[in-house]
Amino acid sequence: MTATARLGNALKVLETRHRLRRLAPRTGLDFASNDYLGLAGSDVLKRAAQDALDRGVPLGSGGSRLLRGNHPEHEALEAEAAAFFGAEAALYMGGGFQANQAIFSTLPAAGDLILHDELVHASAHEGMRLGRAEIRGFAHNDISAARAVLADWRAQGGTGQVWIAVESVYSMEGDLAPLTALAELARAEKAVLVVDEAHATGVFGPNGQGLAHGLDAEMLTLHTCGKGLGASGGLICGPREMIDTLINRARPFIFATAPSPLDTAIVRGALRAVGQDPGLTLAARDRMAHAHAEAARLCGLTGFHSQIMPVIVGEDAATMDRAAELQQMGFDVRGIRPPTVPRGSSRLRVSITGNVGAQDITAVFQAIAEQQAGPA
Repeated sequence: MTATARLGNALKVLETRHRLRRLAPRTGLDFASNDYLGLAGSDVLKRAAQDALDRGVPLGSGGSRLLRGNHPEHEALEAEAAAFFGAEAALYMGGGFQANQAIFSTLPAAGDLILHDELVHASAHEGMRLGRAEIRGFAHNDISAARAVLADWRAQGGTGQVWIAVESVYSMEGDLAPLTALAELARAEKAVLVVDEAHATGVFGPNGQGLAHGLDAEMLTLHTCGKGLGASGGLICGPREMIDTLINRARPFIFATAPSPLDTAIVRGALRAVGQDPGLTLAARDRMAHAHAEAARLCGLTGFHSQIMPVIVGEDAATMDRAAELQQMGFDVRGIRPPTVPRGSSRLRVSITGNVGAQDITAVFQAIAEQQAGPA
């Protein structure tokens, strides 16, 4: 059998299991993206782009940051991001996936332990796989389990540096990490707390600075720029020594073409907007509160913690059928299936973005309530 035939057969198997992924156009009201503040298509970022072009900022970087690709826009963004997020230094990379790869494949050494929440993002797992440290997971958001796993590692002779990897807002569950307790654990164990703030940046924390902002622990944070900030790229923020180590040793940084200086200028505009206009974050929280209330009132759905609201269906086929029905009604809600989520927990991922209003939010939960009720 040829490689092409083998791959084709594998795709057919995915299709029969209702797990074949296809690219679909954006259509209808946005309940699918991560554009939580509505900045992606905003005049704010358009003005930032036009201002940068007027200043002569180039579209392309021309090479890696360590060759000729370094641009004053990169350095300005990193200084501004470090100040905004309360870190010694920052490093801007092409995306959050690439940034997580860099962190976990570079900083933990042989003999170290990466202690991670079992639901931490795939990009963190990819970085861990490429690194040299031992890897152990703990039950989602369970501090007691994290302590037990760490104690077991110590009992088996583990003596290296511990790195605790979590997300502040989980991308498919929408729940929040117990960061205060995790910071206490990190202090007690002299561990480094690595917090992926991808879905918190711009939405949670003082002025949208994230849920980890102000925690008392040795810490590294990741703020992606393609979600709440509406642009692209990823910002790693932390101690100067860690950032300099990434610059010197992280293959996803060293061997990658630098991010577009124009994109970098747009991220600077997004950070300024979030810092100077508290209304952006407050409006996102108001939409979130309204969505939680309407989900409870109309659908009897409770227990939500963020702008990410998973509606568990269970079966893969039923999930995709319900998503398609909502899309036909004008609501862009996407179905999420394994392996992105555990088997038997396929769901509608309702994302409360900055591109919908209160009436739209009420309408989508009315539609979901009708699906729950079934045929008349």
